[in-house]
Amino acid sequence: MKKKVFTALGLMTGTSVDGVDLSLIKSDGLSYFTSIFNKYYEFNTDLRKRIIELRDEISSVENLNEYLNKLRIIERDLTLFHAEVINENFKGYREDIDLIGFHGQTIFHKPNIQTSLQLGDGKLLSQLTQKIVINNFRKNDLDNGGQGAPLAPIFHKLISININEKFKIDFPLNIINIGGITNITQLNNKDDLKAYDLGPGNCLIDEWVRKNSDKTFDENGLIGKSGKVDDLIFNQAVDNFSDFSILKSLDVKDFDISFAKGLSLEDGCATITKFSAYLIAEGLKKLVEEKKDLKQNYILCGGGRKNNFLIENIKDFLFDKKVEFKNIDDYEFNGDYIESQAFAYLAIRSYLKLPISFPDTTRCKFPISGGVINNNF
Repeated sequence: MKKKVFTALGLMTGTSVDGVDLSLIKSDGLSYFTSIFNKYYEFNTDLRKRIIELRDEISSVENLNEYLNKLRIIERDLTLFHAEVINENFKGYREDIDLIGFHGQTIFHKPNIQTSLQLGDGKLLSQLTQKIVINNFRKNDLDNGGQGAPLAPIFHKLISININEKFKIDFPLNIINIGGITNITQLNNKDDLKAYDLGPGNCLIDEWVRKNSDKTFDENGLIGKSGKVDDLIFNQAVDNFSDFSILKSLDVKDFDISFAKGLSLEDGCATITKFSAYLIAEGLKKLVEEKKDLKQNYILCGGGRKNNFLIENIKDFLFDKKVEFKNIDDYEFNGDYIESQAFAYLAIRSYLKLPISFPDTTRCKFPISGGVINNNF
């Protein structure tokens, strides 16, 4: 029986809070996938500032109630921004779009209390776009013992099989996504799927640059590379850091940059980059600590793959200095849009009631679907 192929639009806003990635794809939610196009739209300065300030203010469930009105106002404005982008820029594709996967902006993520909040009004976006919108992807996973993240591994699996078949890249194959948080998807063969959060990604570097300059991130790692690591501060940060389990989902608020206070922009960025790289490398080591063998295929995606200074620091901390990281762009995928494509794919699977999270990816009790379907037109 022939499977239906859906046209789905994926919307992703990351921890850098710089804008929204949009990806239009065609897929059956199983093995067929093709990318139609990808595009990025930057937030206006006011919306971006308000989202970051709100995220910084919320550190507990009590804060969610305390800032409820503010949350609702910013959620509406964020949703209106998404709707405007879709309605103004997708006119030629609107009739073809079957589903919209709406990730929303993560404000608070605490899986230990089964809470993860992504701002974004699915009902309102459905009304404004006249399309079926699927959002709130993490709730069902959290309700069933999962960590709520990472959710992209089932899409990473599809990509990995594509790379294996088209480019003859052998398993085991690992996709490392360096976004705000760094996570890894491992495919030991076509059916053996595992995933873990490894440590921070860009979150600490972005925060430092944002608070100490007029820039929003360290482009290509040039700021960090121009600075000098303060080894005393770095070593103290390592000694003071509480170890974490790779079986737990991480949040940007699990880390902070206070240890670099007083350093120059460049030296602070260099020191924080080295600290981030150290934690990522430690996460990788935990996956292979028994065999001390990193001789696998590692493919990078996410904005952090462009930070050459970060990548070189990660390599320096690994016990196998010959580990090679490839960019996913080398395999005909755009590494900037893997996450937005993933949420288009997850929207299709959610609509079809197919699993989107698994015991070996999010630690949920059993493979489950997720997402809330909004048909508000």
